[in-house]
Amino acid sequence: MSAVPSDRANHRPGIRIDPSGRGVLRLHGDWTLRLLTPQIRAIRQHLRTAPPDARWVLDEVTRLDSFGAVLLWQAWRRAWPADLSLPDDLRALFEEIAASDRQPLPQQGLRTPADHLVLLGRAALHFRDHVLDFVRLFGGIVLDFLHLLRTPQDWPLREISANVFKVGVRAMPVAALVGFLIGVALSYLSALQLRAYGADVFIVNILGLGIIRELGPVLVSVLVAGRSGSAMTAQLGVMRVTEEIDALAAMGVSRSLRLVLPKVIALSIAMPLLVLWTSAMALFGGMVSASLQLGLTYGFFIETLPGVVPLANLYIALSKGFVFGLLIALIACHFGLRVKPNTESLSANTTASVVSAITIVILVDAIFAIATRTIGVPF
Repeated sequence: MSAVPSDRANHRPGIRIDPSGRGVLRLHGDWTLRLLTPQIRAIRQHLRTAPPDARWVLDEVTRLDSFGAVLLWQAWRRAWPADLSLPDDLRALFEEIAASDRQPLPQQGLRTPADHLVLLGRAALHFRDHVLDFVRLFGGIVLDFLHLLRTPQDWPLREISANVFKVGVRAMPVAALVGFLIGVALSYLSALQLRAYGADVFIVNILGLGIIRELGPVLVSVLVAGRSGSAMTAQLGVMRVTEEIDALAAMGVSRSLRLVLPKVIALSIAMPLLVLWTSAMALFGGMVSASLQLGLTYGFFIETLPGVVPLANLYIALSKGFVFGLLIALIACHFGLRVKPNTESLSANTTASVVSAITIVILVDAIFAIATRTIGVPF
């Protein structure tokens, strides 16, 4: 192989075969990823055709990185050649590759009972960290609220009104549509069963108690958790990624007072109103379906509803709306403030926020059902 005057060409990796036919392979140049890539196919072909008993001479190799070393190690069939001439400064890299090649790969899916115990402990510690951060966030909200009671001029009224508009007013169309369709579906399915027993008039009882007491608050909470809760988490997460929260702290602005508290107050105010709005639309849908399916008049439905559904059920629904709104806002802000400065953490915490909020809402609703099982239910 003739020499090329260019310095860059002199560093090009290559293989010279001894013309004497004794099976001597002389390597030269920089065996690095940058210079091997343009001619990698030819290099691989030369290495594949090398005889097993060849003598490898690497004295003229000027540079060698891990890519070039692994390439040669694979050509040597993962073992040291019988005849090898290698400078001492390159031998260390090959020794590291040989040592790592002898280590067995970790077996996936085969865990001992101790491994399961470690995973359980890790999950418990992770859950503990979430609980402590959540309690710390709630405590900060309480302290901010007490501070605002002492200094009314510090109330973030603009932030609260803006959040009420975003989480409440803008959610009304989709809440009305979903509530109406749920009322129609529930009325239709109930009518099919009641008509078989001649108990058509009891559809008012089923729709009234089911929608006002249970279905309305839970349905609105799921919608708000997926719509407004995820938006709150994403907003705070983006502010963490862009370091806007750190900038507010550097300027002496309280993040909880200006970012978290307005969201919590706004959603706590908007949720009971959304529950009332969605329940009304669901009852209207059920009334329309009952009129078409069973022939019940609108007047009969409206007159019968207050008698079969005590007013206490409405108070329970509004209380659920307030508690659910408070929890959804706290969970959304909790996960939003835990976002690390990368996009993967943002998406993971947004998903965790929605799933956690819906799960907590269902658990708290079960607690409400047990605690109020004797209230507002006619016997």
